[in-house]
Amino acid sequence: MKKYVITSESVTEGHPDKICDQICDAILDNLIAQDPDSRAGVECMITTGSVFITGEIKTRGFLDAIKITRNCLKEIGYTDVRFGISYKDAGVWTGIKEQSPDISQGITEGMGEDKEQGAGDQGMMYGYACNETEELMPLPIMLAHKLTKRLSVVRKTNIIRGLGPDGKSQVSVEYENGKPHRLTAVVIAQQHIEDISEETIKREILEKVVSPICKEYMNEQTKIHINPTGRFVIGGPEGDAGLTGRKIIVDTYGGIGRHGGGAFSGKDSSKVDRSAAYMARYVAKNIVAAGLADKCEVALSYAIGVSKPTSIRVDCFGTNKIPEEKISELVYKNFNLTPRGVIESLNLKRPIYKKTAAYGHFGRNDPDFTWEKTDKANILREALTASHSYK
Repeated sequence: MKKYVITSESVTEGHPDKICDQICDAILDNLIAQDPDSRAGVECMITTGSVFITGEIKTRGFLDAIKITRNCLKEIGYTDVRFGISYKDAGVWTGIKEQSPDISQGITEGMGEDKEQGAGDQGMMYGYACNETEELMPLPIMLAHKLTKRLSVVRKTNIIRGLGPDGKSQVSVEYENGKPHRLTAVVIAQQHIEDISEETIKREILEKVVSPICKEYMNEQTKIHINPTGRFVIGGPEGDAGLTGRKIIVDTYGGIGRHGGGAFSGKDSSKVDRSAAYMARYVAKNIVAAGLADKCEVALSYAIGVSKPTSIRVDCFGTNKIPEEKISELVYKNFNLTPRGVIESLNLKRPIYKKTAAYGHFGRNDPDFTWEKTDKANILREALTASHSYK
């Protein structure tokens, strides 16, 4: 019996890096709401009492980055300077400029005879799905996200009093013969105010966060570490500077499967770093939902200004029920993987991105997350049925 452990982490919406992701996607949503053809590549950095925003945009809309930033901080819960920054008096510096016309030309006009919309950059993008959870996601990252989301809920509703916006989770899942078996460890780090004892924090988080989410997978051997340093008062931007795009594994599959390296937040759908990663997830999820494989990773690559992918690869890790070559043929036939095809198939020119910027871009039951649809599964399943009939 083969055993191994996989560990994944998540962070709350008040984590410094996630603040930056949400600010950038809030800016993107604001621009798209005014002009669906807006383009953006926005970056953010945050530290004690200060937010710095830069990047490039192309839009017919008007941008008030300072107002958007303050609203974002308020929604997250940074209303008290004790937590490292306050939306009311934070310093916000902006240095946003117009998108390079060289890049814009390649995206708008494309290259080659067809002059179809080209990719906004070169690079590799990966999508992954597996059948170990109902979301068709790896169990470790789903549990980690559910823990951090629960930390946010108990904070905002005062189910647990005295918590700050910053927090993290980490779970380690033991697998037996490729299937999740039990939790070996759960780690929670949660910011809190000075006059709440660590004993109280640990007891309440165990009772009201960890147990409701993880009880099914825990046993007497599961190790629980809640604020293991013994104190987490200084947090948020005061405890650690934050940057856009520094939680790319949290955003995707928790370290399972490959990652092309490109971040998502602050980028419009012409940037294949984001849109093609969403499409790769869509393809992989439909393959698993159709029963063609238990696990599937889809890899895409693009060249800037070129419409067709430079490569497409399907890897089912030996779990495929029909040959991978046949699955690849089905992908070519049933999915439009050009930048325009991706944008239209997933309806990506909508202001939907801020809510993707915390608690993962995948495995979410939200109609705006169109890359989570399994509407192609029936078509793909016909190939499996035909294969069985042939046998």
